[in-house]
Amino acid sequence: MLLSWIHVIIYEDLYDKKYVEQYTYGFDALKEHVKTMTPEWAYGITTIDPNVIRKTAREMAYASPAVIVHPGRHVTWYGDDTQRTRAIAILNAILGSWGRRGGFFRSDSVAVPAFPHPPFPEPKRTWRDAFPDKYRLADLALASGICEATIPSATRDCNFQAWIVNGTNLIETLPNQKQTIEAIQNLQLLVAIDTMPMEITGWADVVLPECTYLERYDSIRTGPHRKPQIALRMPASEPLYNTKPAWWMAKELSKKLGLEDYFNWNSFEESLDWQLKQVGTSLEEMQRLGVKTFERTADDLYYAENEAVEFATNTGKIELFSTAFEAEGFDPLPKYTPHEDPPEGYYRLIYGRAPMHTFSRTSNNPNLTDLMDENTVWINPKVAIEWELKNDQYIWLKNQDGIESEFPIKVRITERIRWDSVYMVHGFGHADKRLRRCYGKGASDARLITKVHIDPIMGGTGMRGNFVTFLTEKPAEKEVQS
Repeated sequence: MLLSWIHVIIYEDLYDKKYVEQYTYGFDALKEHVKTMTPEWAYGITTIDPNVIRKTAREMAYASPAVIVHPGRHVTWYGDDTQRTRAIAILNAILGSWGRRGGFFRSDSVAVPAFPHPPFPEPKRTWRDAFPDKYRLADLALASGICEATIPSATRDCNFQAWIVNGTNLIETLPNQKQTIEAIQNLQLLVAIDTMPMEITGWADVVLPECTYLERYDSIRTGPHRKPQIALRMPASEPLYNTKPAWWMAKELSKKLGLEDYFNWNSFEESLDWQLKQVGTSLEEMQRLGVKTFERTADDLYYAENEAVEFATNTGKIELFSTAFEAEGFDPLPKYTPHEDPPEGYYRLIYGRAPMHTFSRTSNNPNLTDLMDENTVWINPKVAIEWELKNDQYIWLKNQDGIESEFPIKVRITERIRWDSVYMVHGFGHADKRLRRCYGKGASDARLITKVHIDPIMGGTGMRGNFVTFLTEKPAEKEVQS
């Protein structure tokens, strides 16, 4: 769909010619690349009416540059995700959206200095040592790669010995639970920091119970915005039970390790006040304001007419044709790769989030479980008729590798999901009985994600290549890993 949109905008002469000429590199190569990628070509893959593809492409072009095609938050799907996201960026570029009013503006932020401390030592090894000559264009450590680099291998000269897992329920977060558990079993030490007795805390050698965000100060938030802003998170009440904020844990550990100089303040409030005073405010003021907005340092929200802008690429321009990808042996232009179809009787497993929950961390919260206490599996009406399924009927799911959901999930029949797919909200189906409110409620999508497609460019884990079928009767009991 993205490539056919680009085709329509270029071949109907709807792109921003002046912008493309001034700020982009590789337009002629892009034009030739999408020559045959017509809406009719896309229809055979997407089943979207070619007239709809043309109409929406024209609507974007008529509104440009006040148009944004946003990549979304969760962007790893099928293992070709870098190229898909590049196609989105290219579409925005030929519409002239970057740096233009109504499009993408230049953000600004406040640089809040850290409390004085000695320089941090350079690590002797990084995750890249576990994957020499792979993912050279990646900026962040690979989530699945951490597991791989923990399991001893004859082809790898090092492996991780200890994890500190902070506020992340890896058992329900990472795909391929079997690999995660194997990695954990090869550790010498696992420390879990969490506010709840999640599944990961059951595997931990040490559990450090953290107080919730309403019971603690956190570091100053300095996200990029239209105008620079800082925000203070402060406690609304005292911590319950024997829970502590993460900064307290770090400072106490520093005393045991002889690293007190890295936390050379008497209280976290002292540290925050010092930082805030460096940017012209104070802890006392921020306790009253919560959020403070500053003026921009320059009047450069958008590109000025004919402004010479240099982008962080090899050519200094928006690279429609990526020279960095070409140098690494990857396709320099986004290339569509077909995705495997579900086997007969199976449906693609799509997962997502609900607005009232934060991943799996809030599924035991009494106020939020009142809003949503279990997930449902969305099924297209045509499929429901074929399987003789009814709304609110409980079923079990089984994936292509024979893995079954541990708990049943309620059917929701809706036309908001395609006939070849099902959808479920992530974060349910908890198997830890200490989570009294959410134990056994709904099904775990993570349990059913046993196949992962790794993006060869940046190493991201594409998890939407898993398929499930329906079981209307409870499957035979099996030994459950916990």
